[in-house]
Amino acid sequence: MSSCFNRCGHRARRAGSFGILSGCGAVAVALFVYTLIGSFSPAVHAGQSRTVTDGVYTDAQATRGQAIFKERCVACHGATLAGGLGPPLMGADFIGGFDKQGLSELVNKIQNTMPQDDPGTLTRQQAADIVAYILQVNKFPAGRAELSADEAVLKQITWPVANVAQPKPVTATAAQTPSSRPLGNLAQVMRGIFFPSSNLIFNVQTHDPGAPKGAGYEPPTNAGFSWVDWGAGIYSGWDLVDYAAVSLADATPLLLTPGRRCENGKPVPVERADWVQYTADLVEAARAAYKASQSRNQEAVSDATNQLAEACLNCHRVYRDKPGGTRGDPSNKAARCVP
Repeated sequence: MSSCFNRCGHRARRAGSFGILSGCGAVAVALFVYTLIGSFSPAVHAGQSRTVTDGVYTDAQATRGQAIFKERCVACHGATLAGGLGPPLMGADFIGGFDKQGLSELVNKIQNTMPQDDPGTLTRQQAADIVAYILQVNKFPAGRAELSADEAVLKQITWPVANVAQPKPVTATAAQTPSSRPLGNLAQVMRGIFFPSSNLIFNVQTHDPGAPKGAGYEPPTNAGFSWVDWGAGIYSGWDLVDYAAVSLADATPLLLTPGRRCENGKPVPVERADWVQYTADLVEAARAAYKASQSRNQEAVSDATNQLAEACLNCHRVYRDKPGGTRGDPSNKAARCVP
């Protein structure tokens, strides 16, 4: 299928359904270690909210989870879950990463993306059992009924809010150091980070990141450097989509850097309320793309590209796509960065 792009310069949403790629399974809860176990004591049904302090797993289930953890997860997360090659799965920082998220996020993370060296090999029940063990190690009480593997039930079980130390804000002195001055103009930052990362995500509309590439696969070389195929011989296709979404989310604050200029020399309107809102919308769209990518579901990511395209388009309509071009400046770059 041929690629199509919307007026923002990104791949447009393509109609049609895509196959669902089910992901992986063990425990390498890195960035998105989200929600923990959800079962019930007497009986937890969908729509009945609880927290992990209410006894949502059994000791027997945690014992099963411990055996699976020792076999599949201990190499990365350590015998005590304190971390090693992978992040820790215990303590205030780990719990704080969940905030009020449902346990379904953590179970899904384990099932879809872990272990990193052999994803997709744990069942849904095994993922739930591992979460039960994680809860036990984090000293949350056991109950009388096992943690359910049902998505609707798990969504209703959340973590308690943890008191996690927040990072210290950058001081005014640090912000004024020469090294903090922006090096590139807005167009350079967009072309170096945002365009290639977003187009890699849009590419999921027509290319399944989980499709096998076959032995000895090498990125095509007849068209020069291909962003979509970058790292394809090193990382999995789904990993590359993850990285692109993370890049968008974490790089978006660069669009608010004081002192940055547009390509035409005008200052980036970092203090305008609409510009601030557009950046916030882009962060949310990138987070949605990351969450969809973690599901290892092509259709979910394809759907998420709608939000990403809209976030880009809303800003472009006001600040980039200017009418009144000339022969020497067809796209009227001279008028950009001014509403």
